[in-house]
Amino acid sequence: MNVLIVEDESIVAMEIKSYLQNLDYFVVDICSNATDAFNIVSESKVNIVLMDICIKGELDGVEVAEKIKNKYPNIEIIFLTAHLDDYNVDRAIEVDPVAYLSKPFNREELRIFLKIATQKINKNTKKINKNKNHIILDHEFCYDMSHNNLYCCDEPIHLTKKENDLLHILIKYKNSIVNFNTIENVVWPDKITNTNTIRTLVKRVRQKLKYKFIETVSSQGYKLHVDFTSNNTVSNPRK
Repeated sequence: MNVLIVEDESIVAMEIKSYLQNLDYFVVDICSNATDAFNIVSESKVNIVLMDICIKGELDGVEVAEKIKNKYPNIEIIFLTAHLDDYNVDRAIEVDPVAYLSKPFNREELRIFLKIATQKINKNTKKINKNKNHIILDHEFCYDMSHNNLYCCDEPIHLTKKENDLLHILIKYKNSIVNFNTIENVVWPDKITNTNTIRTLVKRVRQKLKYKFIETVSSQGYKLHVDFTSNNTVSNPRK
């Protein structure tokens, strides 16, 4: 796989390059602006672009990624950025990236999402195993309820214990509102917390789900939407 790194911090870019080379990816080039990015993908074979959002020039990383995808739809995008505000997230979702990872990024998460990008490019993504313990979220994501594991394209996605506790309770009561008290009792059974702490945890889980599925229900809690009819239903949690 040939990877282009679009990053305006040279030290960060070189660290990423070194890491990718250790994983046997070929780094085509490093650049820091839209013009160079367009020239490189036009003149070289690029499979994956690691794209920072804040880059030099008139166009930011989301705009560059959108233009690249419009012209080269087979190129996969992975956003690496420190900007996780709703405005940038909503714009990035429209590009349908493989992942949206915050800086400083977790190297193991990057490795997994590079592998997922490679599978998508090679069209070798395995069919999700629809056994009775798997909750199918969509064509990419599933969750193994028996082992508390999240998968994207059959690749395990790392979750912290609290992230897993939250996702498990949301999936258990999928398509129903899980209120703040229920979340607090499950994730922090021995500790009093607040809605800001819950909101931060939800944001982290949303990031790993590519900002799909989880809906905020104002003043009540959260709901995880699953539309796959093959999934078994679970009775509503107590409101």
